[in-house]
Amino acid sequence: MPLAIRALLLLGLWLSCLVVTGSSLPSEQTVARYGPNAQRLFRDWQAMLNNQASNPETQRLKEVNEFFNRRITYAENSAVWRQEDYWATPLETFGKGMADCKGFVIAKYVSLRLSGVAPDKIRLTYVKARIGGPSSNVTQAHMVLAYYPTPTTEPLILDNLITSIQPASQRSDLIPVFSFNMESIWVGGTQNSNVSRLTRWKQLLDKLKAEGFSF
Repeated sequence: MPLAIRALLLLGLWLSCLVVTGSSLPSEQTVARYGPNAQRLFRDWQAMLNNQASNPETQRLKEVNEFFNRRITYAENSAVWRQEDYWATPLETFGKGMADCKGFVIAKYVSLRLSGVAPDKIRLTYVKARIGGPSSNVTQAHMVLAYYPTPTTEPLILDNLITSIQPASQRSDLIPVFSFNMESIWVGGTQNSNVSRLTRWKQLLDKLKAEGFSF
């Protein structure tokens, strides 16, 4: 078999391999549909995830947060997708190389789930971000990812606005509105299992499944 063909076959096998037991990634053919930029970022992303197998969860958080904050450029949905409210999958984000705050959070959420972080430990969280610092009265809608080491502990916040991961108590510039994951919605500390009412979230999960993600 020619060396070039063998290399392509091995690459295809590598791209479609499992990151953790019970989880799977899109095929090489699916990734290729999003262009060469998506293919490059996808390979680097998968290598990062595969190298995390023996890392403690706090290290996985750090590496995932830094990967996207460094490799993806922030841009409003109107500039990236010509829409005001578009929920992009990681592959779509890789293809564009840009994302709004939701795109960052979705990509980090998927990454941590694929790396083996339990679903009840991470929540996509809508907040009001104070523009100009904690004492400002000017706010803007924003989304961050919250990681709960245990159900009763203070969450750590992963944010595209800053590189460091900080406890929620140190992010006084953020005012929580509500949070959710694949199982529940939390509003003001009250948990509701009717997550299906989040239409955009349900549509995103369907897109992820169609692309070949499983976690």
